[in-house]
Amino acid sequence: MTKAIHISDLHGNREKYQKLFDTIGCELPDVVFITGDLYPSFKEMRNSTTDFFEDYFVVSFKKLKVDLKEKYPGVFIILGNDDPKKEEERFLMTEYSELWTYINFKKVLFDEYSVFGYSFIPPTPFIYKDWEVYDVSRFADPGCIHPVEGKRSVDPGRDIEFATIKKDLETLTNGEDMSKAIFLFHCPPYNTNLDRADLDNMFFDHVPLDVHIGSIAIKEFIADKQPLISMHGHVHESTTITGDWKEKIGKTYCFNAATEQNTLSLVIFELENPDGSKRILI
Repeated sequence: MTKAIHISDLHGNREKYQKLFDTIGCELPDVVFITGDLYPSFKEMRNSTTDFFEDYFVVSFKKLKVDLKEKYPGVFIILGNDDPKKEEERFLMTEYSELWTYINFKKVLFDEYSVFGYSFIPPTPFIYKDWEVYDVSRFADPGCIHPVEGKRSVDPGRDIEFATIKKDLETLTNGEDMSKAIFLFHCPPYNTNLDRADLDNMFFDHVPLDVHIGSIAIKEFIADKQPLISMHGHVHESTTITGDWKEKIGKTYCFNAATEQNTLSLVIFELENPDGSKRILI
């Protein structure tokens, strides 16, 4: 069996990272999937005298590889909406290819499985828009800032006014066999146990806010294409509110591993038997 660990939304918390590395050393998974929001906040990075990526992230993974030797797992990574897109080029540097595989908007093979990555989320109220595009149309929920209006750390390199998650997923998976496909999404599917935000009884200009903040396009994609497994993060409080960190959409097993408050949340499962997945809080 192929043991996997899924983790998301560590937000630069070194205590949580150390718990992750300790768990990898104990569980010895074959593969680790990380679905975004790796960095500290923009404010923390501006005020820091160290480089989180070079001085901590890279150093820690190198140490883990030295410690585990041939037991070092495959590591697949995407960034999340709180990670500056300008950092993406560092994850793609060949000198780190033995530590991880960065897969945003890519497909790579792991044994007989196809692993896809996709970082983008629908519009939010947040000002930084590196990883935001429209969902299925040029609509933004009340209180949300349109992708064309926020700040970005780099030029998006495409016409954001007309880009959508729906179009992106069609491009990424055109003609691909989904029977053994594994997806790393930062955003969860809409109106599920995985995307429930703490927005009850909240309004914007007298309009009630939608308590589900996931992606309609991702939900429709999973329902239509039926990949084997999809992994998500982004909405930290959803598991506490709904009481569940997983959902099955047709035949697809969907997990949310976003960490909650000061607790590290890990999903451990076997690729051949995702039905036996378990969630561990540390």
